[in-house]
Amino acid sequence: MERIMTSTKEAAATFLDSRRIAVTGVSRTPGSHGANVVYTRLRDVGYEVFAVNPHAESVEGDPAYANLAAIPGGVEAVVVATSPQHAGATVQEAIDLGITQVWMHRSVDKGSVDDDATRLGRENGLTVIDGGCPLMFGRPSDRSHRVMCRLFTLTGRVPREV
Repeated sequence: MERIMTSTKEAAATFLDSRRIAVTGVSRTPGSHGANVVYTRLRDVGYEVFAVNPHAESVEGDPAYANLAAIPGGVEAVVVATSPQHAGATVQEAIDLGITQVWMHRSVDKGSVDDDATRLGRENGLTVIDGGCPLMFGRPSDRSHRVMCRLFTLTGRVPREV
């Protein structure tokens, strides 16, 4: 079956229509990691967000969960902001839980993007945004993230289609 590509802008809008979003890789040390920036910004603009860190009981003053399955009531979407070698397990857990929206965070480096995890998700019907940041689009965006989005789209760090 051939997969129909959609623009990243459209996929981002659908992702950001989710109300309950998990962010993996949120650090116990506030402000020390890109996942923390994503987590706090989504929280601050009104999303119900859940921090996933199997090594923490709380982050950014909120409860942390060991994995996606531990989140009471589940989530609609997940931001993968861990190292790439953990992306596959998160995507598999999303598949198992029926979560259909996955965003693999990427900024100036490889970020959390893993090609095998991207392929796994897409082969199982998930929308996988493999690059960029949710803060580059829609309501959570800010000026600096919108500028980064333009630059990173030109350099391929933000895909044009997913």
